[in-house]
Amino acid sequence: QVQLVESGGGLVQAGGSLRLSCAASGSSASINSMGWYRQAPGSQRDFVAQIAIVGTTNYADSVKGRFTITRDNAKNTVYLQMNSLKPEDTAVYYCNVISKNYMNYWGKGTLVTVSS
Repeated sequence: QVQLVESGGGLVQAGGSLRLSCAASGSSASINSMGWYRQAPGSQRDFVAQIAIVGTTNYADSVKGRFTITRDNAKNTVYLQMNSLKPEDTAVYYCNVISKNYMNYWGKGTLVTVSS
């Protein structure tokens, strides 16, 4: 089992920045990829960004050039640096981890609100 705890959400004005963190504990040695999803009110949960254990990254088109995902394998932590935030980035952001045996784990989410 892997437990995930997100932090760093909050209220920010459009054009501002926030940095989300997600710390993994438990069977963290089994972690393969780490990533972020988001869910706006009334919408489905959408992919935001992912980083593999070797550092390869993948981003949703809507955040490319504005968001940067990084990870610290020694701390079992993944970060999402969000710059040039837009009101449409408002959502609950969920940390996601995929283990080496392809199990999916989710955090409880952290709310990001971008005011116009």
